[in-house]
Amino acid sequence: MPRQRTNRISFQGEPGANSDTACRNMFPDMEPLPCATFEDALAAVNRGDADLAMIPIENTIAGRVADIHHLLPVSGLRIVGEYFLPIRFQLMAKRGTRLDDVREVHSHIHALGQCREILRRHGWKGVVSADTAGAARIVSEMAEPHVAALAPRLAAELYGLDILAQDVEDAEHNTTRFVVLSRKGASERDLWVSDAPRAVTTFLFEVRNLPAALYKALGGFATNGVNMTKLESYQIGGAFVATQFYADIEGHPDDRGVAHALEELAFFTKKVTILGVYEASPDRPATPPTTPGE
Repeated sequence: MPRQRTNRISFQGEPGANSDTACRNMFPDMEPLPCATFEDALAAVNRGDADLAMIPIENTIAGRVADIHHLLPVSGLRIVGEYFLPIRFQLMAKRGTRLDDVREVHSHIHALGQCREILRRHGWKGVVSADTAGAARIVSEMAEPHVAALAPRLAAELYGLDILAQDVEDAEHNTTRFVVLSRKGASERDLWVSDAPRAVTTFLFEVRNLPAALYKALGGFATNGVNMTKLESYQIGGAFVATQFYADIEGHPDDRGVAHALEELAFFTKKVTILGVYEASPDRPATPPTTPGE
């Protein structure tokens, strides 16, 4: 990790959000810095108001966080870590409220969708808020006695709410992967991890306009036994013919197989940008070993 100057880590959302929880879990000695938007969270690092940013990049249920794939390439920041957070929703309300009192539940639209069963079972009305922690704050400020919120446990602590029902999400496997971002080092390799037992390399590339260019560009990863755990495509520059790809692979650019695969990738692409080489989270699923060419 880079040297800390402000001892702050920025995130998008209000205090008590899942991103806030991720910050506190991974960096308990740093001060979380809430920001209104993803752009604001990234800008805080670029301005020097924060040393790091904790940004969600994908969820096992909702899929990729689309905005991030467009913001990362132009942010000027680099990935220095990852964190996996199991998403657990607590039903919370003002102190003294009973479960039978609840008539409507406030939360982010994704949280309401991921807790359909309890809403349906009780016949509660779902009310969409901009963010889960914001919903908890709003409920804490409302005079109505029949309102509740679906939010992380941290939000109940911060806003003085009682938890009426715990872990009410429909799917136990609901997990969000976050990436930790930092300002660039003096050279491209300055922030690359060097001695991790497992490394992840994240990069962007744009293929040349040739037949089967993507197939050829990615062939080197298969023949060199490099596991690609993520591949996302999205349009750039407002053109349907200009496609950029975001990829995660297991391994370090100094590994022989990874080095050969990246060399082959570069031959069939216009540009390759490495966004980060960092230690794999202990919660990252293990991949069975393979033999090059399999």
